[in-house]
Amino acid sequence: MIRSSILQKVGFTTSYLLLAAGCVVVPESDGDLSRDPAGYELLRILEVEGRQGVATDGEYYFVSGSTALYVYSKEGEQIAVNDDPFADLEKPANHTGDISVHDGELFAGIEWFVDGRGQDIQIAVYDAESLEYKKSVFWEPESGQVEVSALAVDAENGLVWMTDWVDGTYVYRYDITTDSYAGKLHLRPVPQWQQGIAVFEGSLYITADDGDAELDEADNLWRVPAETEATAAYVTHVRAFDDFRRAGEIEGIAFDREAGEMLVLANRGKRIVLGMPKGLYPGYECEIHEVYVYRIPDAPAR
Repeated sequence: MIRSSILQKVGFTTSYLLLAAGCVVVPESDGDLSRDPAGYELLRILEVEGRQGVATDGEYYFVSGSTALYVYSKEGEQIAVNDDPFADLEKPANHTGDISVHDGELFAGIEWFVDGRGQDIQIAVYDAESLEYKKSVFWEPESGQVEVSALAVDAENGLVWMTDWVDGTYVYRYDITTDSYAGKLHLRPVPQWQQGIAVFEGSLYITADDGDAELDEADNLWRVPAETEATAAYVTHVRAFDDFRRAGEIEGIAFDREAGEMLVLANRGKRIVLGMPKGLYPGYECEIHEVYVYRIPDAPAR
């Protein structure tokens, strides 16, 4: 069901109390609003409802929860929500990963996830304005892909790229013109526990939940050329997200090209062990989902 609303969000300051889904907690850190060695300047942090993915068409932010889709203004106001995105699917689903938006359509990696594997993996396409379901492209099981944690539209090459959280050895590409499987790219080395993917200036940017939150380790951002013909490509480390308010679960990623900004979704507060929730960290009454907005290196200030 699609619902539209305008919800005034709590503004970001250096000492505010965060209100999220009925819980009140004090952030452990306000993030480091400064330029890091890799050149990414943290500009602002927005609280959202979804915990999986983020995308932007340059005008709005789109956010996915495991079982819902949301639209936000760039100021953090919730504009619309589809809280039953699986209703019209041909095959059942219980999980949505990271998302991508292109040419008025919202692309979502959807699956039935159980016992550590995904079944009926599909690229579900929604109207970006209404959030209504339009169609699905089904995965090729013989590709070896067993889960979809994220996808990204590569408009220049006419592809959709998909990641696999269970086994990140490859990223998988599908032709958006023919709706068919187009091959896979071997990542060398392999980023562990891939959660988000986006295409920017000829490269795939992949977020990985590779830091141990129990040890306060930061998650990381990786880059690999968006090779359309090669079978393998080498991965480069871009940055560690040690400016998050606390170590937790990194999720989706997107680029706002016109604004010169990178968006990264992250969750904090809930203890996750081997992919399963194990209660909350001290001081938290619920899990909190935030979009971190960074200025891209060498992008002009706005």
